[in-house]
Amino acid sequence: MSLVELDNLRKEFGTGRQAVPMVAVDDVSLSVTEGETFALVGESGSGKTTLTRLLLWLLEPSSGTVRFDGQDLATLSAARMRAVRRQMQVVLQDPYSSMNPRMRVTDIVAEPLVTHEPGHRGRRARGKLRATVGELLDAVGLAPDVQDRYPHEFSGGQRQRISIARALALRPRLVVLDEPTSALDVSVQAQVLDLLADLQRRFGLTYVFVSHNLAVVQRIADRVGVLAGGQLVEVGQAAQVLRTPEHPYTRALVDAVPHPDPVYARRRKAAS
Repeated sequence: MSLVELDNLRKEFGTGRQAVPMVAVDDVSLSVTEGETFALVGESGSGKTTLTRLLLWLLEPSSGTVRFDGQDLATLSAARMRAVRRQMQVVLQDPYSSMNPRMRVTDIVAEPLVTHEPGHRGRRARGKLRATVGELLDAVGLAPDVQDRYPHEFSGGQRQRISIARALALRPRLVVLDEPTSALDVSVQAQVLDLLADLQRRFGLTYVFVSHNLAVVQRIADRVGVLAGGQLVEVGQAAQVLRTPEHPYTRALVDAVPHPDPVYARRRKAAS
């Protein structure tokens, strides 16, 4: 069953009345099946971020349709859209930039609950809120007693775990992961990827994973879509697309990845 469906999606940005508009997303159609990890790859400026913003309805398309669980987002009332937003969350590349440095961890993770659930507001709900935050922190591998600390007191990997905990607060169905490991050391990347896989199994999550790191994509993704100049040039099973790419742009992306075996690298270059 498709959780997300994008049909003939196009987004133009105008620079003035006489200027030719810039096309950031050009006639993209794709679907994301519930429970899978769908990766979007492409170089900077290929349209990955714009496409995810359209998917999350943070931008409205110039034309085309975005459907979530069968619902056309353009037709929803403000109240219904608010309910749908609970089911769509995002984890950004730089966790520190998405946190208020003056807020404690408990308030950062609890913010979605306070915003969307009246039962978590007010002094009487404080104990319940801290208990819920403690459970979320435990789910991402952090001790519940870190709640009273501030973002600057954590490492990059720990801050990303806090961001993931915040994204899980409302028990979403879809999580968009926008380059979630690119700012982390390789060993920490592996830990975060393992955590994401575990959380997907435990909570039945669907991921849209944005990355330029094909090694990371090959490890975590079920399917992959390749964007070039705002167009979806190739889509398929991750193993097939990354091992035997069909489109020249995809082949160029794959060939650009360094390989530790120089003999294999020379053969690959000669074959291309």
